[in-house]
Amino acid sequence: MFTGLVEALGSIVAITRQGPGVLLLVECGPVAEGAVIGDSVAINGACLTVIEISGSQLAFEAGEETLSKTNLGRLSAGDPVNLERALRAGDRLGGHYVTGHVDGVGQVDQRQDDAEWSKFWFRVPRELALQMASKGSVAVDGVSLTLVDVEDERFSVALIPHTLAVTTLGGRQVGDNVNIETDLLAKYVERQLRGGQLAS
Repeated sequence: MFTGLVEALGSIVAITRQGPGVLLLVECGPVAEGAVIGDSVAINGACLTVIEISGSQLAFEAGEETLSKTNLGRLSAGDPVNLERALRAGDRLGGHYVTGHVDGVGQVDQRQDDAEWSKFWFRVPRELALQMASKGSVAVDGVSLTLVDVEDERFSVALIPHTLAVTTLGGRQVGDNVNIETDLLAKYVERQLRGGQLAS
């Protein structure tokens, strides 16, 4: 479980194809401090397991399912990534509950900059937009954000200068792919509503 509060920007060192999956070697900086094999780290919001440690570089394996549902398979050496270690019991929860199980890939549809602030519109599949509501929560590339406007196939968020400066979102442009995780409670509500429709 994560909070969606990015701890650090890392960078991809190398991506090696392994059958249907890949091995990701990531420069993690301070996120690697105290890391042990088996730890969970969210990379652009996707929960991955540490399998090797070499100083501040951590290695992760991403399988076919992860690559099909996230933007991790589109990354290249040198690309920045958002990093967050798993939430520990008793930690402050400043964002919202983020599972690290990405629901799908969205795309930057529009970016409106106003001095150091920005409003982003993201285009998403309709089934994901159904799990969103204005003033609710969403994780974009693992960043916990508050929804401003929600339409049938897109939503907007307002980004403060700090978020733009310390996450990958500051470098995102129209057409870029981003990982989307909708709010966990919204998934349960939608499931219950669908169950009621099926029963009637």
